[in-house]
Formats: sequence, structure tokens, C-alpha cells
Amino acid sequence: MTRNAEHRELRTLLLLLTMAVGLLTTGAVVCLTLAYPRLADPLAVGAAVLTCLAGLVRLVVKAAGEHS
Repeated sequence: MTRNAEHRELRTLLLLLTMAVGLLTTGAVVCLTLAYPRLADPLAVGAAVLTCLAGLVRLVVKAAGEHS
């Protein structure tokens, strides 16, 4: 197996794991919001902040990859 194929498998596994955690987290937030409607606004703000942080991490990783 070549090095590139190993990295592809690792990236695929990481992507699937990230998607699974994201779906579980989303489901938990939906259940929490249905049980406690007053938490909807703070959870929405938290989701927006996490989305911005994820985008920032993606930009940093992409920039680091270009410099290597």
C-alpha cells in the first residue's frame, strides 16, 4: 500500500468519525431544545461560534498544507 493510499484511508476514517459525532451532537441539541425551549437562543449562538471556529481551523490547516 502506498503512502498516499494510507493517508486517504485515514482521512476517510476521520471524515466518517467527524460526521458521526456531528450527527449525534445535532440530535442531542435538538432533543435538548425540545425539552427546554429557553435554551434555543444560547445553543444557536454556541453553534454559530463553533461553525466559525471550524472554518478558522480549516483555513489554518489549508494554509499549513500549502507551506509544506
